[in-house]
Parts: sequence; structure tokens; C-alpha cells
Amino acid sequence: MPDLYNNTRKEKDYLGELDIPADALYGINALRAYRNFENSEKFDIDWYKAVGTVKLACYQTYRKLKKNVLANIPSEIIKIDFFADEVIDALEKAAGEVSEGKHFEHFIVPAIQGGAGTSINMNVNEIIANRGLQILGYKPGDYSKIDPFIHANVFQSTNDVIPTSLKVAVLQLLNSLEEEINKTRFLAEELERKYRNVLRMGYTQLQAAVPSSYGKLFSTYNDALSRDWWRVSKCFERIKTVNLGGGAIGTGIAIPRYFIMEVSKNLQHITGLPITRSENMCDTTSNQDSYVEIHATLKSHAVNLEKQASDIRLLASDISREALKIQPRQVGSSIMPGKINPVISEFIISIAHKVYANDILISNLCGQSCLELNAYMPSIGKSLIESLKLLIAANRSYRQFLLSGIEIDKNLSLNSVLSNPSITVVLVPILGYRKATEFAIIMKNYGIDIVELNKKFNFVDEKLLESLLNPENLLKEGFSFKEG
Repeated sequence: MPDLYNNTRKEKDYLGELDIPADALYGINALRAYRNFENSEKFDIDWYKAVGTVKLACYQTYRKLKKNVLANIPSEIIKIDFFADEVIDALEKAAGEVSEGKHFEHFIVPAIQGGAGTSINMNVNEIIANRGLQILGYKPGDYSKIDPFIHANVFQSTNDVIPTSLKVAVLQLLNSLEEEINKTRFLAEELERKYRNVLRMGYTQLQAAVPSSYGKLFSTYNDALSRDWWRVSKCFERIKTVNLGGGAIGTGIAIPRYFIMEVSKNLQHITGLPITRSENMCDTTSNQDSYVEIHATLKSHAVNLEKQASDIRLLASDISREALKIQPRQVGSSIMPGKINPVISEFIISIAHKVYANDILISNLCGQSCLELNAYMPSIGKSLIESLKLLIAANRSYRQFLLSGIEIDKNLSLNSVLSNPSITVVLVPILGYRKATEFAIIMKNYGIDIVELNKKFNFVDEKLLESLLNPENLLKEGFSFKEG
């Protein structure tokens, strides 16, 4: 427990006084949250780093504001006392360290919490203030020099810092996901080319349908992943606008206009992300439908991954007649010797269903926005980041351990197609449906392939049948009457 150290310092707020470990960079606000929200769900480090990045932009903007005001406004008109430069230096350095993930062990607020993210904001404020004190040679808790509210939170509100930092974390993860999807679709495209004319039987409702190819199968995966890539690329537009500088509800009350106009530009410069200030910061503070929209895109991608992983699991199963084999990844049973399970497919399917669950949660909690604010940003953000990271992991595993390990026995695949009674569909244009059905039943009853069948009944010229069974002809889109 973080509050059970022997050496302590006392901190107080208007609710009372608490003992804090002497060297802890968190303070009374984080400790109250730690005690109130009793769960072990760890807050995401990428969001933590993004909060540090947002605060760094705020301090840099504050520095520019101070310089601008002091240079252009007579001192007798200035109504506020600006921080000393050494304090701004310490705040910037501490925020920069947070943006790199440092001091995360002092972030004790769990992921699931109440309060719209105030506990997140204050835990980071306390870390920055106390680390700033250390930089200046003071002990943590000496808030007369650097205060979590007055200094670390200058011209900020939980309600603009936390949603903005979430967008920073999400935009960065979207970059990674877009890259991973691209790599996955490139591999699917490579498999499409490699197995373009390798025949397999197509299936509808788990019953043999008509001839197809592995190339066509992988082409369906490639096109689905291409759509996913395109949709993810459009997500940046949906969440690039931020309400930073809007304060409590987006009106910017008690915040200098210069700060409001400049802080998002500074954040864009620091991150290199396409961040812009919202034209209606009240709307951006109040409504969270953009998260619902982009998570719907993530759900669509999860659906495609599940479908593909399920397909491959089925084709490679012991009950399948297919020639597709997947790479063995681990021992499959503690009692059945030699058993290998399709664990990568199962991993991807599990991830997809977690994304579906997160989609419901995000939709429901975004709908809980009430008047000017959504109180559930911590849970919305946790679920959104979780889905992004899971899908990034799913793509990597799918690509490295499933797609790249696929092997197809071309001869076995061809024999499987030729011996499947459904191959008689090629005879329908020549012999008609009823006659082709008779031959299909014979093939099924006697276990012979279509070539042996033709030798026995001589229903078409041998060369014509050979032409009909040529992969290029089988895979044509329809037939022409000129072809005879």
C-alpha cells in the first residue's frame, strides 16, 4: 500500500489531513483517489505520458504568454503575478519527464474511477509539482514553492487536459494500428499472388459449393484489410480537434485569450500530430460521439480479423479436407500427446470479442454525457486505448504467427477439388443441371473423381474436360458462348 511508509509528510485539503510517504511524488489528492477507487486496473502508461505532453505544451505556452505580456503591456496594467522563470523551467522539465513515462510508479490512481478524470489530472499535477520541487532543490510537499493547483495546473482544467491527452494517446496509437494493418494487408496480397491459381473448393454454409482458389480467398482478406486501413486513416479527422484552453466547460473563462489561441498550436508542434483547436470547445467538451465513431471503425476491423482467423482455423482443422496447414506454435494439451491447437486464431477471436464488449461500453458511457460534461472519460479512454492496443497485437500475431506460416499442398488441393462432387458444376452449361446432378451423385456414391467419371461414361470430350478443369478457366468470371 503506498500510504504505509515509515517516513511520512503531512498534506491537507479542505476535507482534512493525511500522511504521505516522505519521498512520494504523489500527494493527498491521488491518495484519496487510491483509497476511494479500490480496484487493481492499472492506468495506461500511454495516456499518462500524453497528459505529461499536454502539460508541457501548457507550460511552454505560459512562458510565451509571460514574455508577450511583459514585452507589450505596461506593468501597472498587469493584474497577475507570473511565475519565476526557474519555476517554469522546473515545470517544463518535470512534464517532459512524465511525457517520457518517467515517475509512473508514483501514479497510483486506478484506471476505473469517478470524477471525470480529476484524479488523473491531480495525480499528474502532484508528480510534476513534487518533481519540480526536487529539481529546484526542495523536498516533495513544499507547495509554497511549487503548488499542484496554482503552478502545475495553471490555466488548465481536468475537463480540457484529460480529453485532450486522451486524443493525443489515441492519435499516436492510431498511427501504429494503421501501420500494422498495412503490413498485414501486404502479406495477404503476397499470399494472393502466390496462390492465385491453386484450386480449392469454395464452401457455403459449410457445404461444398463451387471451385475457387486460395488466391481468391486471400484476395477477400486483402480487400477487407484495405478497407480497414482506409477507415482507420479517416479516424484522424474525427478526433483531431481538441478543447485545450476551454477550461471547465469550454467557454475559456478565467483563461487568457492568448493562451487559448496558442496552446493547441504548441501541442501540435510538440507531438507532430494533426491537432487543431475546436471551433466550438463547448461542443468538444460536452459531446463524445467522435469516440463512438472511431471505435465503430475499430470494431469493423475486429470483425474482419475474427472472420479471417476463424476461416483459417477451420481450413487447418483436423476435420477439414483442405490442404492448408498452419505453423504449430505450442503444445496443445497436458494429457493428449502430440496435440497442437490453433492458439493464434483463438487469440485473435478473443481480442475481437473484447473489442465488441468495449464498443458497447463506450457507446453507453458516451451517451451518459450530461449537459456540459461527460463524467466517464476515464472508462471511455481506458476501453478505447485497450481496443487499439489489442488490435495492434492481433495484427502482429496474425501476420507473424498465422499468415506467414501458412503452407498449402498444391497436389492435395487439386485432388480434393477434382474428387469433390460439386466439381460437376462445370458440366451444367454443357449437360444441364439434372444430368450434372446425376454425375455428382455417382461421384459421391462411388468415391471417384471427375476425370475417372468421364473415362467411364464419356460424357464430354477428354480435351474439353481438361480445358474446363484448367484453373484459369475455372476461375474466370462467368463464361462466354463464343468459347464453345
